Amino acid sequence: MLGADRGWRAAEVPLERGKREDYDRWPMVVRLSDRVEIERFERVHPFTHPEAHQVALSGIGTAAIARVTPIRGEPFIAVSMYARWAMPQKSVKTKWRNGMPDMAAHRIISDLSMFIGDEDPATHRILAAGDLNMSYGTDQVPPRSLLARQRTVWDRMDALGLEFLGPQYPPGRKADPVPGASDTPNVVTYHTTKQTPETACTQLDYAFASCGFHKAISVKALNGVDEWGSSDHCRVLIEISE
Repeated sequence: MLGADRGWRAAEVPLERGKREDYDRWPMVVRLSDRVEIERFERVHPFTHPEAHQVALSGIGTAAIARVTPIRGEPFIAVSMYARWAMPQKSVKTKWRNGMPDMAAHRIISDLSMFIGDEDPATHRILAAGDLNMSYGTDQVPPRSLLARQRTVWDRMDALGLEFLGPQYPPGRKADPVPGASDTPNVVTYHTTKQTPETACTQLDYAFASCGFHKAISVKALNGVDEWGSSDHCRVLIEISE
């Protein structure tokens, strides 16, 4: 029998914040310039009614959200995303040992929905970017059965009025040769431990922004061999012109 106990209160359930040593990667929003002010939202339990300075996140280490106020320009919501690999329930048969990133990605999208009202989506100002662990629009990442599931992530972003910004070619360097059977405007943003920036062939990092707001934003993958940096992911430069 499924039902709800009206006497249950979310406050009685402790918030599991997670330990940093439990995960190798955490999303963050960090101020690197005195030309902006940032107000980080405090994470609270997903079944609460958050205050103005709080955000109810359903995943641990999947998103960091802050309000960014430039000295010149309008404030916007900045979201750093990380779609963690997650294994299915133990009784489910799977040959994909890494798990599925779309489960975490959909949690992020649901959490983003809290910043979007039921009126014109163009009225919100959101910039969301990060590692989704997906190779969008290609048949590159096995198994192919996951491709349709990954497309639903982009479909939901679009339904919320969030435009896909890439990075896509041009600018940025494409894989050469392009892996898989599909030609794609994807650019390389990630290399495995067996690869180098020069032999990288996968894009896992993407950016989205509110419709209308997106027109003032440019996105570029700094994926040249001489500019890649020390990480397995290259840097992605996002500039706002307004």
